[in-house]
Amino acid sequence: MNAAVESDAALLEESLARPERFALLFDRHSDEIYRYVARRLGPETAEDVVAETFLTAFRKRAGYDTERPDARPWLYGIATHAVREHRRAEVRRNRALAKVNPQGEAEPFDERSDAKLTAQRLQPELAAVLARLSSPERDLLLLVAWAELSYEEAARALGVPVGTVRSRLHRLRKKVRKALGGTDPMATSEESLA
Repeated sequence: MNAAVESDAALLEESLARPERFALLFDRHSDEIYRYVARRLGPETAEDVVAETFLTAFRKRAGYDTERPDARPWLYGIATHAVREHRRAEVRRNRALAKVNPQGEAEPFDERSDAKLTAQRLQPELAAVLARLSSPERDLLLLVAWAELSYEEAARALGVPVGTVRSRLHRLRKKVRKALGGTDPMATSEESLA
């Protein structure tokens, strides 16, 4: 982080005396949190969940560990909890996606089309697999795969040790690969998930 830019921890600490300073934290991270939540629950629910996330963060800001300059894992943890509260809608959405037939969507072929077509072909199966995962499994997988958190950041977001994240993620990858008939949907990100 640029030395001229205040850390998230500093903003949170300042916001205790000057609540308007919290708006800078919102401006800094709300788009990223929104993208994560929208992928989990859909855009129609994401704005409400992001609002809940930052309202909760605002209310709990006094308890933030200021030794951690980056508040993203903390915010992802709050967002993940809010998503859990909306998980019934998420499961219904994933079940609906599993029924979608992407083969009707033809696109011109170019260098990116092969990867995109593979992703489209796997989307219904992957959505079905995600719907069958437990909420904690889904949370971990999506924090690492979609939010691109490191193991350490995911551990902080979920409030578990890093070793737990590593072992759970290893089991999850095997489970997802098996459910997809040996296909690894995270093959391009393998080095970050191994």
